[in-house]
Amino acid sequence: MDVTAPDNASSFRLAFVPGVTPSKWVRTWSERLPKVRLELVPIDVAACADALRDGRVQMAITRLPDAVSHRDPGPHHTIELYEETTVVVVPKDHVITAVDEIGLADLADEQLLWPLDIPLVVGQKPGTAVEHRPETTTDAIELVAAGTGLLLVPQSLARLHHRKDLAYCPVTDAPTGSVGLLWPAPTSELADEFIGIVRGRKATSSRGQSEPAPKRSAKEKAAAKRASREAAGKTPGKGPRKPRR
Repeated sequence: MDVTAPDNASSFRLAFVPGVTPSKWVRTWSERLPKVRLELVPIDVAACADALRDGRVQMAITRLPDAVSHRDPGPHHTIELYEETTVVVVPKDHVITAVDEIGLADLADEQLLWPLDIPLVVGQKPGTAVEHRPETTTDAIELVAAGTGLLLVPQSLARLHHRKDLAYCPVTDAPTGSVGLLWPAPTSELADEFIGIVRGRKATSSRGQSEPAPKRSAKEKAAAKRASREAAGKTPGKGPRKPRR
């Protein structure tokens, strides 16, 4: 991955979508780069590409491939961090709450809501789609509580919108989504620093911390080996003497 010249910025704007918690990475960033402020920008999945292309943020923790299917972010890179379980959100008294998990076939007779900011790419949609499409997932959650229909979402979003009158159940064969990093190409130095933090790269091994040792020629390697043997009291090319009889 190519890295541009060092950044002179005093801040790094990091977007993150609902349900994602970047706090552990933020702490590490503040320890390693105390002079560069990490600005967190809440954003919807559908808005990530525009924000990156327009330079309003330098990187996004988002859902893939959804973030790039809504808009074209231009030249970019992605890294998938983890995969999310898909669940169906239902009213608390729904029959689905009696089981631990279901399949898409179990939703065949259900009404389902598909918000305009749908966080999942679902090819063959199960059940019957509710004609009204709410603007956001948050609006759809309200409609589930009102008994209008059910909602398929990543589990992190179901947890984010947890409320006493709703429950959720894993859907074993539903399409899943990935949470990952999305950033413009070429990769800036600060973007590379954040990638290193997310990947668990230690501060001492960060790119640019030190130059790699130059490779030695065969002649230099032989000289070093000979010097090492001499320091140990051995003569190169000669083994130990056999005792005389």
